[in-house]
Amino acid sequence: MAGNSFGNLFRLTTFGESHGEAIGGIIDGCPPNIKLDLEAIQTDLQRRKPGQSKITTQRKEPDEVRFLSGIFEGKTTGTSIGFIIENTNQRSRDYSHIKDIYRPSHADYTYDQKYGVRDYRGGGRSSARETACRVVAGAIAKQALETIKIQAYVSAVGPLRLQQRPEEVDFSQIESTPVRCPDPELAEKMIAYIKEIRKQGDTVGGIVTCYIENVPVGLGEPVFDKLHAQLAKAMLSINAVKGFEYGSGFDGTRLKGSQHNDIFEPSGKTRTNNSGGIQGGISNGMPIYFNVAFKPVATLMQLQETINNNAEKVEMRGKGRHDPCVVPRAVPIVEAMAAMVLLDFLLLQRTIKSST
Repeated sequence: MAGNSFGNLFRLTTFGESHGEAIGGIIDGCPPNIKLDLEAIQTDLQRRKPGQSKITTQRKEPDEVRFLSGIFEGKTTGTSIGFIIENTNQRSRDYSHIKDIYRPSHADYTYDQKYGVRDYRGGGRSSARETACRVVAGAIAKQALETIKIQAYVSAVGPLRLQQRPEEVDFSQIESTPVRCPDPELAEKMIAYIKEIRKQGDTVGGIVTCYIENVPVGLGEPVFDKLHAQLAKAMLSINAVKGFEYGSGFDGTRLKGSQHNDIFEPSGKTRTNNSGGIQGGISNGMPIYFNVAFKPVATLMQLQETINNNAEKVEMRGKGRHDPCVVPRAVPIVEAMAAMVLLDFLLLQRTIKSST
């Protein structure tokens, strides 16, 4: 099946299904002699894993990564890094009632029509469980990026919105609550709202904001490989993502050009940062920031109309363990995808510089 790899010089290929024996990946192009903090990699997996709080799915997976190659005496060797994460808490019986039914807003219908076969156990390959592999690769990319700092957090759950701009956020507060919103008071409201939505058998969406500092000038390629275009592709490849905006985003459409332009200072910095750290598709040295919109989880514990594989109208109700709101667990995934994009461009930029 095509479409299982991401990146050019730093490249991740993933494999596995939600209810298979394991998921895993192969990372190619990682530079050698990077001293890896394996605990930091596991920490990012803990931030993404299911069952971490009362507002996430209660599937209990340890999500312990086991590296098979490409690391020797704690350092990368420059060869392919192979890894697996075993699935230990599958409950495939929770999905037997939908083996012939297409769940609304899932990939059931499209996968069946495309391939003529479908793994209905937790969505198979279309499951968000695959994103654990991205977190592993992204955690390694973060360590290779060294001084570049990537911070993501929940800025909205349903109608509840954080009013602070990214540069005003206290990042030390992100991990202080299970919803990963850096405003403790708003976080408590978000948690209460998610719990109420869960009681109703319903789900809710939200927004993850990402803020990246210390990005060097020059990352990104004209014309089709602009930095923001690759970031958008990375984020839109994450399950449940419905939108991406960087810099002033859609709010910028309300401004005049005289209000929106970022005026340069002699240092090369700009007075404002409506560009979101990217101009002409290339990083300009200012912080990069963007928003990623996540839809409500499609599995509801409510009765819904749908069709089966005989095109007959039927009714179904979700079963099993599902997130009422996916954004708290999506935070490390957003960081991981951003890190892979930046490292890919950084490695490419080094080849350009070395050839001039």
